[in-house]
Amino acid sequence: MHTVWKGSISFGLVNIPVKLHTATENRDIKLRQLHKECNSPINYSKVCPVCDKEIKNEDIVKAYEYSKNKFVVLDDEELENLRKESEDKSVEIIEFVKLEEIDPIYFERSYFLAPDTGGGKAYALLRKSLQESGKIGVAKITIRSKEQLAIVRVYKDTLLMETIHFPDEVRKAEEVPNIPSEEKVTQKELDTALMLIEQLTDKFDPEKYQDDYRTALLELIEKKKNGENTVTATEKESKIPSDMTDLMTALQASLDKTRAKPTTTTRKRKTVVKKKA
Repeated sequence: MHTVWKGSISFGLVNIPVKLHTATENRDIKLRQLHKECNSPINYSKVCPVCDKEIKNEDIVKAYEYSKNKFVVLDDEELENLRKESEDKSVEIIEFVKLEEIDPIYFERSYFLAPDTGGGKAYALLRKSLQESGKIGVAKITIRSKEQLAIVRVYKDTLLMETIHFPDEVRKAEEVPNIPSEEKVTQKELDTALMLIEQLTDKFDPEKYQDDYRTALLELIEKKKNGENTVTATEKESKIPSDMTDLMTALQASLDKTRAKPTTTTRKRKTVVKKKA
């Protein structure tokens, strides 16, 4: 399992060296976009709309748009200095709370925490303490230059860290449009709905569920592949620039002309040596 972060967890004076591993993965099937005419994959380039030319990475700067077309430019050195100030390689547990006190809307991403060298005993201590108390730890951590709020809890004998949103990152429910006001519901309607809920109530078992669309898409892809219903991308032809073509034509013409030119013989002049009288 790939390590995405290394550091430590601290609560009070206890410090636990740990490694962070992503606990979930996106299993979506990624489809490529091809040019319908030649079946070649489509490339996307960064183009400046004003200069009308493709831009290289070294010609790009980062900026914050504070109003329409108004930017504050931030250079890499300034951003790097901020990262160094905030990137403390530790998960500091600030306080302990009950899990049910946190609404699921706050949860973002899950990571497994594994003990690093020498951290086994302290890791086991924190795990046991959380299990016995029925509490979870609220902490802060910086991952990929972003400070995150997180909780640490026990999941199947493993410490799990889940990043959660800050309060200002959760939009207000009052701003959702077209929410109906209190409607008069008859007792009969309510009783029928409650009966339906009761009939459909069961113990949660995640193994019962699957992504039906992904399964069907994989079956369709396999079926088309086995039926040889496939295409091959057209390889890009090597195009020689026009000036290079003209040069090659001129060179070839010169070579042909040289080959066709008749060979000339040079007569040797006789040297007459006069005898001395």
